[in-house]
Amino acid sequence: MKAAKKILKFVVLPIIIVLVIACIVLYLTGGAILKTAVEKGAAKALGVGVTVDDIDLSILKGAVGIDGLTVQNPPGYAHENLLVLSQGRVTASIGSLLSDTVRIKELKLDGLNLVIEQKALSNNLHQVISSIPAQDKQTEPEKGAKKLHIDNLELTNIKVNVKLLPLPGTGKVDTIPLNLSPIKMSNLGTDNKLSIGVLSTKILLAIAQGVAEQGVGVLPDDMVNTMKSALDKTLDVGKAATEEGKKIIDAGADVVEGFKGLLKPKKEEE
Repeated sequence: MKAAKKILKFVVLPIIIVLVIACIVLYLTGGAILKTAVEKGAAKALGVGVTVDDIDLSILKGAVGIDGLTVQNPPGYAHENLLVLSQGRVTASIGSLLSDTVRIKELKLDGLNLVIEQKALSNNLHQVISSIPAQDKQTEPEKGAKKLHIDNLELTNIKVNVKLLPLPGTGKVDTIPLNLSPIKMSNLGTDNKLSIGVLSTKILLAIAQGVAEQGVGVLPDDMVNTMKSALDKTLDVGKAATEEGKKIIDAGADVVEGFKGLLKPKKEEE
């Protein structure tokens, strides 16, 4: 009996106290830590500034709320931002929030607004995705960076405004709106290579592929072709990507829903 009391006093009780303190610290500072991690990880991966208005962490519910995520434009464009996310909701395993690998049951990003701005023979989205390393050159997550395992990810209400060069003799900029179908991914990070940065590139590349596919016959051919070329180089898409796409997207032949392979590319990319 005395031995059991000693174990309780000197082993179990200190562990409980440490865990309680850790939870309190995470509750008080977790939102700020996650905010910094998202901003730095995504900015490094995409090569442009990324900001988050607020991240709300609820430890007891294992939930994270993201408000006002913004991906900035490269220098030289009229618009300050490339993409703005209205809100995101994450449901994670509570215990994993303190571990090296965060297990996310569900990640929902709703209200993504993308402005593609044409400049000469290029555009802002093409410039960003062109700077992302090809998948065979992508490296492991940085030492100390948390790895992610995501069961289900969904992007909804994706609105794109494509601003073309001014019409000759008018100075008027022609804007073409596109509404993309929801993007769904599953079982991401099973190879332990998925970080915040890699996830950011996956999301942006999936949207870019949707624009390239839906833009056929609507956007200028040179814009679509240069974007597809950059995607091919980055993702190594082709026959294998098309086959993978059939497993993920409930699309059929409709080009609006045909993102063909971006949502679950080869394992090396993760």
